[in-house]
Formats: sequence, structure tokens, C-alpha cells
Amino acid sequence: MTSAIIITICALLLIAYVFDLTSSKTRIPSVILLLALGWGVRQLSAVLNINIPDLTKLLPIFGTVGLILIVLEGSLELELNKSKTPIIKKSIIASLLPILVMSFLLAFAFQYFITGLSLRDALTNAVPFCVISSSIAIPSAKYLSAANREFITYESSLSDIFGVIFFNFVALTELNKSHSLAESGLQLLIMIAVSFAATILLAFLLSKIDHHIKFVPIVLLVLLIYAIAKLYHLPALIFILIFGLFLGNLDELKRFKWINKLKPDELNVEVHKFKELITEGTFLIRTVFFLLFGYLIETAEVLNADTFVWAFAIVASALLIRAIQFKISKIPLLPMLFIAPRGLINILLFLSIVPAQNIPLVNKSLILQVVLLSVLLMMVGLIATGKKTETLIVETKADEPVAI
Repeated sequence: MTSAIIITICALLLIAYVFDLTSSKTRIPSVILLLALGWGVRQLSAVLNINIPDLTKLLPIFGTVGLILIVLEGSLELELNKSKTPIIKKSIIASLLPILVMSFLLAFAFQYFITGLSLRDALTNAVPFCVISSSIAIPSAKYLSAANREFITYESSLSDIFGVIFFNFVALTELNKSHSLAESGLQLLIMIAVSFAATILLAFLLSKIDHHIKFVPIVLLVLLIYAIAKLYHLPALIFILIFGLFLGNLDELKRFKWINKLKPDELNVEVHKFKELITEGTFLIRTVFFLLFGYLIETAEVLNADTFVWAFAIVASALLIRAIQFKISKIPLLPMLFIAPRGLINILLFLSIVPAQNIPLVNKSLILQVVLLSVLLMMVGLIATGKKTETLIVETKADEPVAI
């Protein structure tokens, strides 16, 4: 029995690796194939009468760890310097504005069709559909041009962070209290301060530990700090982003005298090894999450006609809002218009809605259909645009557009 389990797990992960290798050629996002593979395993186990215990409780665990590693992997690849200021500004607008606009539009729609629904509960149920999933967007953008890939990494990572902050604000505070916004601002400042302190500490440990096992304790400390921050309802993803940006931009920080105490040249070597570990770990955890989610999919949930119209409307609205925002910001539409998938973060936010705030319309069928439709739309968009990689244009002065 044990051997059979090991063989099955290894076979599934190797198949997932083949999916990842071939995605650049087929333009089919590996998440689609992983979900289908997980669903197929469930059908096969039912046919063979194989009794598998309930795995539902494992989904949030793998999802949370996967989200942390994905944002960390993406932030380690980003460069911070003055030339990046325009793209960061555009990424902030592109990630924050659609969340706010779509959340309120969807919340008003919920209120229109559901009598007596409060704005707070409507927003709580709306936000999970409005966030771009970095777990799918970042891997899908890795075959685009460097400029477009960088924009998608910033945008999707910030979308995750803003989405979690906004969700916590509307779900965990009373909107009619005047001090709620101030409290949220204070939580944000506290998290930034904690993030910088923890980042310096972890970088110091990374540079000083000479034991042959040094990266696993660092990863465990990152997970521990994130979990403690979440326990106090702090925007913990900010810590992950700051930590990754710090390690990935040591060369840019050399102008600060205090950074020399960390011996940045030697630390850069360790950071390179750390990146490799994070990349491998991210692939593993992300694969397990989507295989598990695919396994838990009920066929009836995918084919639920009662929620399909809502799912189609949500995905179409997200695409329209994105297109309008890109036009206003003068960002080329293709191929990045289609890279706004829903996935891991959306599922996690959906699972975070407490029963008292959940509405019947927002159920597993709806979140599943939105995820699948948005990923299918991204796949079709990437296939249709082929290898088209327009240059992202930013403006440094009124009459001096600069390509990056």
C-alpha cells in the first residue's frame, strides 16, 4: 500500500513537470492540465473503488504556503532602481484600481438581487472574485518579453497584497465605524516596520549561518512570521514582498554603509542558491495545490447552470475594466490584457468567508467556474497573440516616452 502511494505521488508530480515543460510550446497554462489531472484521479479512484480520506482540510494549508512561495519567488526576480519607478507606479494603479471598482460593482449587483444584504457582506463576498492570482499569472508570463513579464509580476503580486488588505478591512471591521480606516492604516504601518526588521534579521542569519543546512530554517522562519502576522490580521504578504525585494536587490543597496555589515557580495552567492530552492519548492507546492483542488472538484459544480451566468458576467466585467484601465494608462493591450487569471488567492479568500457572512450565490461552483473561465480566457488569448510581445511604454516626462 505504501509503495503504491509513493508511486502514485511521484507519477503525478512527474506528469505535472511535463506539463510545465510543454506549456511554452502549447500555450496551455499548466493549471488547466493540473486541475484536469486531479479530477481524473478522482474519477479513476471511484471506478477502482479506492477509498481516499477527506483531503479538504489540506487545501488551505497548501494554498497559503504556495501563495507565500509564489510571491517570494516573484519578488526575488524584481529589480528596484530609479528606472523602475514608472513601471511600479503603473503596476500599483493596474492592481489596485480594478479591485476597488469591480468589488463595489459586484457588491451592488449582489445587493440588487439579494434583498436585505448589507454592503459589508456584499463586499466580503465580492472581493474574492476581483483579485488577480499571482500563482497563475507569474508562471504564465515567464515566456513573455522581460518588460511585460516584470509588469505582470509586479501587478499580480500587488493585486494579491491589496486584495488581502481590502478583504480583511471589509470582512473584519465594521464599515460604519470612523476609526476602522485609521486602524487599517496603523496595521499597515506596523506590518511595514515588522517586515523591515524581520528582513534585516533573516538576511543577517542567511549571511552568518555556516551550517550545511541553512535555507530550510530561513524558509521556516518566513512561514512562521507570516503565520503570526496573519494571526493578528496584519497584511502579511507585505513582509514576503519586502523580504524578496531586499534579497534580490542587494547590489542596489550597497550605497548604504550599514549594508556592508551583511557582506553583500558573499550574501549574493547564498541568495542565488536560495532562489533556486524557492523556485523548486514553489513548483512542488503549487502543483500539489492544484492537483488537490482538481481532485476535490465535483463534476456537478463545474456544470452548475445556476451560477454560470454570474461567472461569465464576472469574467467579462473583469476583462472590460482591465481594458479600459489599460487604455487610460496607455499600456499596450496585447498580450497582457488576458493575463488576469483567478486562482489560488481567490480560492483562499473564498474559503476565508465566515458562514455568517456567506451568501448562497457565492458558492464553490461560482468560484470554480470563475477560475476556469479566466484561465481558459488567458490560454485562448496567449494562443491567439502567439509570440506577440509588445513593449510596455512608460512616460518619464511629458514628451519623452521610454520603452522598458
